Amino acid sequence: QARLVESGGGLVQSGGSLKLSCAVSGALFDIDCMGWYRQTPGHQRELVAKYDMDGRITYADPVKGRFTISRDRDRKQVYLQMNSLKTEDTADYFCYGVGLAPGNSGMDVWGKGTLVTVST
Repeated sequence: QARLVESGGGLVQSGGSLKLSCAVSGALFDIDCMGWYRQTPGHQRELVAKYDMDGRITYADPVKGRFTISRDRDRKQVYLQMNSLKTEDTADYFCYGVGLAPGNSGMDVWGKGTLVTVST
């Protein structure tokens, strides 16, 4: 049972850029990286960008034209390039994936999150 590990969060000025990365970590590569969600305190986790099982990409309206999701061919790493960042983008960003092994097939898998703070 592998896990998802995010990296790349931090403090950035409004209008700046940041790139997040997520990788499957563990002895078994039993997770496919699928996308990114974000969450602020007291609010539900919301979609940022994701792949479906056919490889099609969905972006949330607030990030269209500014964020770009990409993924390694083997689906073991997924990235989020964030440009023209706004203060409203401040949130914990979570990588998510789907289990592949018989014990977790089809189950949602979440990373621990990485904090992105956009200052004025």
